[in-house]
Amino acid sequence: MKPVTLFCIVSLICSASFAQQTYFINDPQGTFKQAREYFQKEYYSLAYPLFREIQASLRDADLSELAINPDEVRYYALVCGLEQMDSGAVAQAGSFIESENNKARSDMMSFHLAEYYFRRKNFKLAIRYYEHAGIDNLSNDELATMKFHQGYSYFTAQQFEQAKPLFDALRHMNRNPHYLEANYYYGCICFYQRNYAQALDAFTVAGESPQFSSMVGYYIANIYLIQNQNEKAIQYASAQLAKGGQYYESELKQLVGHGYYEKQDFQKALPYLEQYVSQGKKVSREDLYELSYCYYETKDWNKAIAGFKQLGGKEDSLGQHAMYLLGDSYLKTNQKANARNAFLFCASFSANNAQKEVSQFNYAKLSYELGYQDVALIELRKFIHSYPFSPNNGEAKELMVSVLANTNNYKDAISLLDSVSAPSVIVRKLYPRILFGRAVELINDGFLVTANEMLDKALKDPENLVELPFIHFWKAETSYRLNNTDAAIEHYYEYLKNGQTNGEATPLHAKYNLGYCFLRKENYKQALIYFEQVYQLPKIDATSLQQDAYLRQADCYYMTRDFKSSLVRYNKVLDYSWPSSDYATFQKAMIEGISNSSEKIALLNGVIRKFPSSSLVSDANMEIASTYLGNEQFQEALPFLKNIINSPGNESLKPRAYLRSGIVYYNINNNKEALNQYNNLLKQFPNSSEAQEALDNAKSIYVEEGRSSEYVSFAKSMGVEVSANQEDQLAYQEAEVQFNNGNFTNAAQRFEEYLGKFPDGKFALEANYYKSEIYFSEKNWAKSASGYQAVADKAPNKFGEKSLLQAARLNYFNLKDYPKALRYYEKLKNFASTQENKIEAMRGLLRCQYELQQWADAVDNSKDLLNQKGLSTDDKILANMAIAKSYQANNQCEGALTYFRTVAALSKAAYGAEARYETAQCLFDQNQLKEAEKAAFEVINKSGSYEEWVTKSYLLLGGIYFRQKDYFNAQATYKSVSENAKIESLRQLAKQKLNEVMEEQKNSGKAAPEN
Repeated sequence: MKPVTLFCIVSLICSASFAQQTYFINDPQGTFKQAREYFQKEYYSLAYPLFREIQASLRDADLSELAINPDEVRYYALVCGLEQMDSGAVAQAGSFIESENNKARSDMMSFHLAEYYFRRKNFKLAIRYYEHAGIDNLSNDELATMKFHQGYSYFTAQQFEQAKPLFDALRHMNRNPHYLEANYYYGCICFYQRNYAQALDAFTVAGESPQFSSMVGYYIANIYLIQNQNEKAIQYASAQLAKGGQYYESELKQLVGHGYYEKQDFQKALPYLEQYVSQGKKVSREDLYELSYCYYETKDWNKAIAGFKQLGGKEDSLGQHAMYLLGDSYLKTNQKANARNAFLFCASFSANNAQKEVSQFNYAKLSYELGYQDVALIELRKFIHSYPFSPNNGEAKELMVSVLANTNNYKDAISLLDSVSAPSVIVRKLYPRILFGRAVELINDGFLVTANEMLDKALKDPENLVELPFIHFWKAETSYRLNNTDAAIEHYYEYLKNGQTNGEATPLHAKYNLGYCFLRKENYKQALIYFEQVYQLPKIDATSLQQDAYLRQADCYYMTRDFKSSLVRYNKVLDYSWPSSDYATFQKAMIEGISNSSEKIALLNGVIRKFPSSSLVSDANMEIASTYLGNEQFQEALPFLKNIINSPGNESLKPRAYLRSGIVYYNINNNKEALNQYNNLLKQFPNSSEAQEALDNAKSIYVEEGRSSEYVSFAKSMGVEVSANQEDQLAYQEAEVQFNNGNFTNAAQRFEEYLGKFPDGKFALEANYYKSEIYFSEKNWAKSASGYQAVADKAPNKFGEKSLLQAARLNYFNLKDYPKALRYYEKLKNFASTQENKIEAMRGLLRCQYELQQWADAVDNSKDLLNQKGLSTDDKILANMAIAKSYQANNQCEGALTYFRTVAALSKAAYGAEARYETAQCLFDQNQLKEAEKAAFEVINKSGSYEEWVTKSYLLLGGIYFRQKDYFNAQATYKSVSENAKIESLRQLAKQKLNEVMEEQKNSGKAAPEN
């Protein structure tokens, strides 16, 4: 409209309004007539202010003089207000309907109020007033409008039965303005009610409208599909998509894609399904499956994998199919680890038994190929049992044999083999290998007796040709550790007949160990032969084994009194400053002392001065003192004896130092101090072998001084009966006779009776010791330990060192009483008279500290142990493991990793398994996920016998995948553990973790959640 024209119209309206106000004052009837005329022409904006002015004036006028009905004015004003969307009119309109006696006006007001709510899209209230309105007073146009609006209101409220007849009435009136709309909504209702023929008719009509042409295509195509006119549906939907601008474009693509999918034309289906899935935030599992299957059929394996991965977690036929195809897709891309997980899921479903069977076999086979030997054994065994007639059964049996041939899971392998009633030739050939492997694990774990039994079985097996040399080597090793030296020599000889190399089993080690066997038998000439075969030409960079072999040659010459040859070797040790220089100096001093006591003393003083932390310092002090005593240089001996008494540790030498100090003071005429030394000896070490000599020496002093009565008091104060107790002696002799005659059961009973009567008797040490020996032979560990402890608690004594050793061993290995074992190992460390026992004490002490997680103490002990000479691999393993644990306890992962890796490199047994796992855990804690995954797999592949660490490694793998948001593999890993783990706490943890993964996957995947 042009501006001038618009201005004129506005001016006329304003003039008219002014004129009307003036006119109403003069002619109210005329104003009412004008307002009603506007109303009838639906000029509500013009009528509304006039009616309101009339209403206002009527409140002040004399109604009797006017021919205007106030109720009529009120009616028109309210209708105008509703038409003008005046919310203030709503409540009044409601009151009008309730109070008005004129039914026609009440019905019409309901109609107008319904229309108001319709325009406000409050369809619930619109329906209420449409149902109250009558139709008698409505014009044809109003009636048509009401039918459509009421029908639409019912439609939006999903009251289709009420809406349907209203739309049906209008859809045949082609001149009605709502004709096309009525057809569309009628078609929707029929489609919902599955009345597809009428729906198709209605949608066809509605499609003529531009408003609905972009909407009806989807419904019509679906109707064709429902009517099995698949080709027509595809063609129609494709044509609609070609037009463009379709309201349901995404759904049409899904329909076309599904149609081609059903025809197995996957190439044509793919672009439609791909677009549909990519455009939707969430799609059904079926749609995602169809798209993934199209990728699978068109050999786009990676996209197929991405789709199928999202369909796990629901145990239905679709989920099983998806997992089966996922496994196959992974195989086609050589992703065997992921394929294994997919087949695990498929095998756990039962919707398709054929797929379940094949998947279970594939899971077992891939477990074998990927090195999950323990799982492969379990799964193959389950498969053979569940599917005895499967075409894959023969291959499954062959795979199981291969698993046994390559497994490190010797513990479970033996158990499995023992359950096979008629093993095949292949399996029988594997038996000695498995026995041998398990024996070596037991040796590394310290269970020597059981390991020895395993080796005996392997030794007798007729199929042991390949393992035989190594069986002999380790049989010799266990025999030596079990103090069966003759058997050790025999088996080392057998090994050397065909001395092959495998880890620690080498000809060099066998000869070295033979040297020690002959040393133990005091056959020094034979020992020398083998030590010389190990190493003859010393060099500064000799290995610790070569150094020790060379040093033992010197000892052999020394023991055969070839001091010249011995000195040559001890001097070489000193020339190269090898770690054993303290020992070489000590031995050199002993040789020099044969002819030159002054040189001996000088050399021994050199040991004390140059090697202050050496374990030989106390021995050097004792030898110097003994040399001075031998030369009757009593005063000179005294400081060295005091050194021994005042130094910490070395308890085994202190009784002798006190005794000799007493002798020194006696010889320098200081009887009072001599008695003081004997008194200290008897109080601190009453059961030592020196105690009786000290008592006798004290007796001589008292008698010499004429104080025999004082000796009696002195002896009693020491807890010693001066006169022998006849009953005590006879009771012990009864037990001793039974023991010497080999009647051990009776002997043990008599020893117990003796101890019951005389718990602190003269022969209590002997009784406790010998009864423990009997119980030990009977494998009655608790009673055996009790007696050894009684003797050990009174160390030093003639049985003290061995009793300490046995008490510690039994409490650790057999009774698992680690605090008590720790106490005896600690005491043994101080009392040990041999390097071998001292190292075992340190080793045992460390094992106890490890079990009790006393990491601070364990670190010091570990470092002390690592500084010892002639250390075994087991000792190095344990010491490094304890230090690693200490770092880990202090959250110092980087420091811990170094030591864990050292242990893993040294051990294939329990500590090695734990170290490999802890390495993986540390890497995970540092978020080095790829390295952690690799380390976890190393546990699984190399430590199959150790179920706890293997299971924990699987859990760690699940955590790695979860952190990487690889929900499929995380879920597969936790599922496997939750179903197969034998350790209940870990199985429950896996179930908890599995639920966490499934919950997060559900919230992050493409597939829409199902109700």
